[in-house]
Amino acid sequence: MSIHRSLKTTSGGLSQHRNVLTRAERITRLSSEERFDPSTNSPLGLLKVRSIKATVSKKKKTEGEEGEGTAEAAKAPAAAKAPAAKGGAAKK
Repeated sequence: MSIHRSLKTTSGGLSQHRNVLTRAERITRLSSEERFDPSTNSPLGLLKVRSIKATVSKKKKTEGEEGEGTAEAAKAPAAAKAPAAKGGAAKK
């Protein structure tokens, strides 16, 4: 019997971001933050651990690049900037 396609995992399926961490992951994260000591604290009733997804932000333009774009826009004629009339070509 085969597995249903919705139950199959892809190669990167388990590496995606999860909001809920396992108990072992919570213990390691709390231990690294020194908020949990395995010798004195119980693994039951652990503190909440926030799971933040790391995102890659886009590069912002530097001031020099922004200045070039606005200077080129100022040189362009106003007619080129204006959208075309609804009827298509201009009527004579």
